[in-house]
Amino acid sequence: MIKPMTLFPVYVTDRLDAQKAFYETHFGFKPVFFDADFYLHLLHPDAGIQLGFLREDHPSQPEFLFHQAGRNGMVISLEVADVRAAVATAESAELDFAMPFKEEPWGQKHFMVRDPAGFVVDIVEHETP
Repeated sequence: MIKPMTLFPVYVTDRLDAQKAFYETHFGFKPVFFDADFYLHLLHPDAGIQLGFLREDHPSQPEFLFHQAGRNGMVISLEVADVRAAVATAESAELDFAMPFKEEPWGQKHFMVRDPAGFVVDIVEHETP
């Protein structure tokens, strides 16, 4: 059996510099590896969350990774303790809202923004319905 130690998505994009700045500035991620011509690996120092971003068409990678990731049907979901405070922060930073704040009947409160590469980031707080 293969025993995973962690899981993190890797998104193919041509916006590594912008992605780095966005996730550092707005969410507190830190780069643990960054080569602007190849790959960005981010770690959130408090939560242990990891994200990877790979530049498209890099010759070290197989051809199926040569294309940018689709923006539809994929969401980066980040759980927070206080979504209302997160909304206020996102509004003051003038982030690109993909969906305004919403309270769901199953106890979830959330809103969505777009990162510089166009990926949707769902900022969510879970509560008991």
